[in-house]
Amino acid sequence: MKIPPFSELFSPFPSVVRRPAAWELPVTLLRASILEMAILAGHLVLYPVGIANERPAPDLPPEAAALPTEGRSKRPVLLLHGFVDNRSVFVLLRRSLARHGWRHLESLNFSPLTSDIRLAAEVLGRRIEEVCARTGHREVDIVGHSLGGLIARYYVQRLGGDVRVRTLVTMGTPHAGTGAIPFASAHPVVRQMRPGSDLIEELREPAPGCRTRFVSFWSDLDQVMSPVEGARIEHPDLDTQNVGVTGIGHLALPVHPAVAAGIRYVLEHDDSDGLAELIEWAEWAGSAAESAGDQADGAISVA
Repeated sequence: MKIPPFSELFSPFPSVVRRPAAWELPVTLLRASILEMAILAGHLVLYPVGIANERPAPDLPPEAAALPTEGRSKRPVLLLHGFVDNRSVFVLLRRSLARHGWRHLESLNFSPLTSDIRLAAEVLGRRIEEVCARTGHREVDIVGHSLGGLIARYYVQRLGGDVRVRTLVTMGTPHAGTGAIPFASAHPVVRQMRPGSDLIEELREPAPGCRTRFVSFWSDLDQVMSPVEGARIEHPDLDTQNVGVTGIGHLALPVHPAVAAGIRYVLEHDDSDGLAELIEWAEWAGSAAESAGDQADGAISVA
C-alpha cells in the first residue's frame, strides 16, 4: 500500500497529531485493532526465539579498541523491550537498521521478575560499559519500547548515563505514567509506571546539563497509554523532541515502516531540521521484497 511522501508526514514546525474526523474514527480504530492483533499473533510466534539473551560480539583486541571510532562507523545501538516482552519485538526494526548500515546492534533482555526500574537501569549501565569497551565507541544510542524507554531514561537522567548515551529514542513509553490496565498494578514495576509514582516524580526533578538528546514517538491510538499524551517527554532541562504517530497502536510502533524510517533518520542526524526532507517512501520492514506494493500507510507529525 502506498503512503504519503515524508515531506507531508514530517513537519519542521510544532504540530500535534491530526485526530481522525468523526466519520473516520470507526474505520481508523478498526484498522488499528486488526493491525495490533496481527502483530500480536506474529509476536507470539517469535517470542520463544527471543527468550534467551543474545551472545555479545567478540571483544576487540586492545589496540583496536583504542582507535578512534567517530566518523568511521555508526554508534552502537541498544534495543530495549517493554514489560513482559523480550528482544524478539525488535526483529523487524533491527533488520531495517542493519540494512541501512548499522553494524553494532544489541538487545538487552530484562527478566520478567524485575521488580524495580532503578535496578534495571543499573543493569543497563553495566551493559553499556561492556558495549563501549568491546566496540571502542565512547557513546551509544538507545531505542526503547514502552518500559524499555523508561529504564533508559532513568539511567540517562538519574545515573549519569548522559555521558554514554548520545540519543535516546523511545516508543510508547509512559514518561508521565499510564493509568491503563488497572489490574496490572499488582506488579511493582507497573506501579512505578503509574502517574504520580515516586519514580515518575523523580524523573520530573531538575536535570541541568543533561547532554543526551531525547526523541519520543507516541501514538494517538496507543491502548497501553492513558492518556496517550503521557508518552511525550515534557521536561524543561532536557533536549526533547516528540514525534506523533496517528493510526497505529502500541505494538505497531516497533514494526511500523514510517517509525523505522524516523528512527533511522534521528540516529543519523543530530538535529531535526531535515525531517521534512526525509525520503519519500518508507520500506515495510517486514517484507522480503523491496517493492512499492510492500509499503504501508502511516502519518507522523513532529512537535
